[in-house]
Amino acid sequence: MKLTIVSNYINHHQIPMANELHQRLGDDFAFIQTAPMEEDRVKMGWGSEIQNIPYLKLYYEAQQSCADLILESDIVVFGGVEDESYIKPRLNAGKIVIRASERLYREGQWKSISPRGRKKKYEDHTQYADAPVYLLCHGAYVASDFELVRAYPDKKFVWGYFPAVNTYDLDNLFFRKQHVDGAGKTQVRLLWAGRFLQLKHPEYAIAAARFLKRQGISFHLDMVGGGVLEERLKCMTKRYLLENEVTFHGFATPQRVRKYMEEADIFLFTSNYLEGWGAVLNEAMNSACAVVAGHGIGAVPFLLKHGENGLVYKTGHFKEFQAHVYRLVQDEKLRKQLGTNAYHTMIKAWNPKEAADRLYRFSEGLLRGEVISERSGPLSAAPVIRPREGYLYTHKQFHAESSR
Repeated sequence: MKLTIVSNYINHHQIPMANELHQRLGDDFAFIQTAPMEEDRVKMGWGSEIQNIPYLKLYYEAQQSCADLILESDIVVFGGVEDESYIKPRLNAGKIVIRASERLYREGQWKSISPRGRKKKYEDHTQYADAPVYLLCHGAYVASDFELVRAYPDKKFVWGYFPAVNTYDLDNLFFRKQHVDGAGKTQVRLLWAGRFLQLKHPEYAIAAARFLKRQGISFHLDMVGGGVLEERLKCMTKRYLLENEVTFHGFATPQRVRKYMEEADIFLFTSNYLEGWGAVLNEAMNSACAVVAGHGIGAVPFLLKHGENGLVYKTGHFKEFQAHVYRLVQDEKLRKQLGTNAYHTMIKAWNPKEAADRLYRFSEGLLRGEVISERSGPLSAAPVIRPREGYLYTHKQFHAESSR
């Protein structure tokens, strides 16, 4: 079987699974990158991994050979590319295509009523309802968006990103998370990591820190990243007299971010609905952090069950977010319980090797004319969850099969 992935660029969230596929398929696996990586991501250290990747092909340097490979491969996984011209010849030829997509309507499903938008969605998606085209949903609300345009009926599957998953001795890892302040008192370490953008709401972390200080909690908040809101956040920190409790570390490499996670008790994930997936959630869970996350983030309903492996607040509800954080800083047992369960979620199903194995099985099935759906996790049938339902889903419905 010759399997090819086509995406705008490869990064550290995709390389581990791609490596697993290459190990299995050898020269019959390729990853085609259609565009150079954006400068701001390169500054974050995202581009350093792509040198000397044996299976990586650059469309903008070898257009004809890449176009031929897209058409000739047995299976093509296509996603992250807005220009449909890369995949149209294969679609027109009626060959198997597995699309991988984030949301169509992150800014609101009301946009689906646009006549111009509907025409475009029909051309790109709806007309292939009966064709051998399948959808991998990079986020919990993707299936709902595509349902609105009547695309891929009964052919939508749970998917996501699969950054490297590390195996830890949990006793040693939790020992690393033990900190004391200058007075010898136990200090809880909180972490926020990402770009300082409005959609990611890093100000939530600073505001929560202000509240914790007022309660007399011994804690420290590490802010890793940078962006347009950096000066505002630093001004908030100074205004709230948090200079001793909050440290700004600037941008860090993915490897360095993981080190911060390994030493953090609590990870704060505060993005809104514009966060299509959010692979930092995978990484924080793998690092056995107790996570507090908003339900509107694409990865959250797929990865988190409230009270079992993390705490989920209703996106936009700061008071609920703050209450979850306050609860965790006071309850070491709960932090360890959530962190342990989060770690096992990553180890058991949401890891690059398991994802590669499932994708391989799925692809082999398609070549035999079968659709092989997993019972849960990656490549299980994607539930249709509307954004307003995601909060309830994380609290009551997810992993219902475990109670059967």
